[in-house]
Amino acid sequence: MSTRSTVAVIRSSPERVLDDIERLCELAGMNQALPAGKTTILKENISWHLPHPGANTTPWQLEGVIRALQRSGHRSLVCVGNNTVVTNPQRGERLCRLRGVLDKYQIPVRYNFRPADMGWQLYEPRAPMLVLDKIYPRGIRIPDFFPGKNIVHLPTMKTHIYTTTTGAMKNAFGGLLGTKRHYTHSVIHQTLVDLLAIQKEIHSGIFAVMDGTIAGSGPGPRTMTPVPADLLLASADSVAIDAVAASIMGFEPMQLDYIRLAHERGLGVGRLQEIDIVGDDISELHFSFTVGDNLASRVGDALWFSPLKVLQRLMFHTPLVYAFVLGSYVYHDYVWWPLRGRRLARRVWRQQPWGRLFLEYPS
Repeated sequence: MSTRSTVAVIRSSPERVLDDIERLCELAGMNQALPAGKTTILKENISWHLPHPGANTTPWQLEGVIRALQRSGHRSLVCVGNNTVVTNPQRGERLCRLRGVLDKYQIPVRYNFRPADMGWQLYEPRAPMLVLDKIYPRGIRIPDFFPGKNIVHLPTMKTHIYTTTTGAMKNAFGGLLGTKRHYTHSVIHQTLVDLLAIQKEIHSGIFAVMDGTIAGSGPGPRTMTPVPADLLLASADSVAIDAVAASIMGFEPMQLDYIRLAHERGLGVGRLQEIDIVGDDISELHFSFTVGDNLASRVGDALWFSPLKVLQRLMFHTPLVYAFVLGSYVYHDYVWWPLRGRRLARRVWRQQPWGRLFLEYPS
């Protein structure tokens, strides 16, 4: 990609975070990226319905973006949620204290799994697909609510067991793909690139605001150790914001396949040398995040990436998949959370300034 991209990064604090988000969006060119007069989707990121710090869109992230959009004249806003095998989005909106923000600003919520909210339409991408046309030979389906609308992704800065890091590009995974998206896990990097190509075709504008106030290191996107980083990032380039976030976390962006492939296909900028970072100086800011494994990721690695992947069709394309769904749900909610996660979360919510801000939002 010949043109440079801009990523805004700001060091923030609970006392000024809403104003900081408004300044962040201005620095990153939100108004230039999102055409006026279009409905704007707020794509929340609820990786887990439990309020684990670093895993989910934060209430101040959501509120700050809503304020910035409304003050810029974007009046038609709709929040869109999706479920996963271990996540109930409505429960997540309550426990993660997003529901009060949505109610305060009278933002409606639609779910891509609820037929009353939206259906699924066949879509023929103009861009050549890397894998999606092979995974779904009967046709790629996307939500019929998405085309022709702006979208603002609201990810957090965290690691991921399958993609090393996750952010703006991965946030489209749950929104654009249906309940059989687990078919793509063995080619997840190529899938994210295909989804970004589709997004660029169907959306009138794309923007991302990433919350790094409390980041997540470890076997994400759920079972992580919270890391207070006090950062906010924004960009109209999903590849560039993920690249800058990856660098801050301690990874080389172009060594992450989804960033490198998207850069090579001209879908965004992944090389840090071609990204203009505006806002605060973060040149000396480098954490040493790690991914590691948990019980769920070890099973996943064996079935998605080891020689056992020959069993994928049997394991994940038949009713046997529900055994893995149940196992993942039990492990995350009834093993890891009570034994480790709740203690980590309470330490943040009770002792950290961001935790005290979290508790100020209505539950």
